Amino acid sequence: MNETADPLVLDFVEWIAREPRAYAEVVATWKTSCPRLTIWEDAADRGYVARETIAGVGLIIAVTKDGEKLLRANGR
Repeated sequence: MNETADPLVLDFVEWIAREPRAYAEVVATWKTSCPRLTIWEDAADRGYVARETIAGVGLIIAVTKDGEKLLRANGR
């Protein structure tokens, strides 16, 4: 794992990489009451995941090309 990769961000991106997730599922699964633990916001800010709207499905969160590179670079 490279020294700048946050293990929780890696876990989150790997979870999203399995299949695009509905925004509501991401919020429900990864929410926290700790303002210093913003895993999915950090992943989005770093460009590893992105919000997309799919007709008939709604808002989803999916892994970006940079997210795929992050996973490969860290053996995931």
